[in-house]
Amino acid sequence: MSDDVESMVEERLSVFDDEPDLNDWVEVMCGAAMVVLGIFHLIEPGEIVDANVMRWFSAAVVAAGAVWAGHGLKDMAVKEVRRSIALLDMADGPSGVDTGLIRDVLLNQDAYRDFLVHAYESAWQDGVITKEELVELKSFQEALGITDSEAADINVKAAIKSAAADGKITEAEAESIDEAAKAANMSKEEVSAAVSDELEKKNKE
Repeated sequence: MSDDVESMVEERLSVFDDEPDLNDWVEVMCGAAMVVLGIFHLIEPGEIVDANVMRWFSAAVVAAGAVWAGHGLKDMAVKEVRRSIALLDMADGPSGVDTGLIRDVLLNQDAYRDFLVHAYESAWQDGVITKEELVELKSFQEALGITDSEAADINVKAAIKSAAADGKITEAEAESIDEAAKAANMSKEEVSAAVSDELEKKNKE
């Protein structure tokens, strides 16, 4: 890749205010180290403290390490997607239309829609979608050719699925779902039915 093309890609990516890639690798490596350390002490708790206490502590370390490493991997994956989008945009012909990409989207609509669904579900994992995440999701939506109405519907379903993950809906989660439902023009009855279906599905698992 030429220096000019590389600089143009970096200029387009700069609007996302990405962290340096080194930060992502540090998260992955440190998270992996925590997982290894935690597993070791699960097997060999030692004699410094009570074995059961050490095993519980080690399990917590493994969980925290996995989350940390997963966050770093997610950030790297998102940056690669952004980079691919920027390159595809610059690779458009004089007409400004990438017929190859359009054909791929038309032939694999479910796969592209699932990508946005997973992106919304990931954003809702902490119970809140930030402005930065909304900008990111909007860029994915536009790149995949998904309408605002479809995206709003996906957002509601993702919010409900995330909230029902523990088998119950808190007041704060219910308020978040209601706000998402308003953007999707969903009635309270439709939201209530969707929540009930998701909770029932979760309880059966």
